[in-house]
Amino acid sequence: MQKIINFLDWTGEKIGSVISWIALILAVLIGIDVIIRYVFQFTFIWMIESEIYLFGMLFLLGSGYTFKYGTHVRVDVFYAKMSLKGKAWIDLLGGLFLLIPWCYVVIVTSWYYGLASFMIREKSPQPGGLPALYVLKFSITIGFVFLLIQGVSQILKSIQVIFNQK
Repeated sequence: MQKIINFLDWTGEKIGSVISWIALILAVLIGIDVIIRYVFQFTFIWMIESEIYLFGMLFLLGSGYTFKYGTHVRVDVFYAKMSLKGKAWIDLLGGLFLLIPWCYVVIVTSWYYGLASFMIREKSPQPGGLPALYVLKFSITIGFVFLLIQGVSQILKSIQVIFNQK
């Protein structure tokens, strides 16, 4: 089981490292956009849409990495005060009955959402906007696959804690 956990965590780490570059590209693009907008008094639609695409992709594709390090949003009124085994039970049950089913629903529905967009070669409705809106829509599917991978790792870690295998 530990080999599977190590592989899933390694995968999540590599994905997170690659996705983190989106943040740098986004920051540079926003900086250029601000300079153009305030110095030259205009902007490009494709630049604004690129910022939106990149932010959406960063948010979606980085969700598994965020989950891996526990920096996601968590309502922990009781969780913070629980024992390690109690937390493991919450993580196990939450993963099995909430995270995995929800990831499945989103992966399946967003796949068809992105596929429909791809089939019609959907693009921005704005003049001068970006082509390939389906890339952003498929990011939903891919992001939830990454989240599912990390969720499975978390579930396996919880099982180890509950049965004292670690």
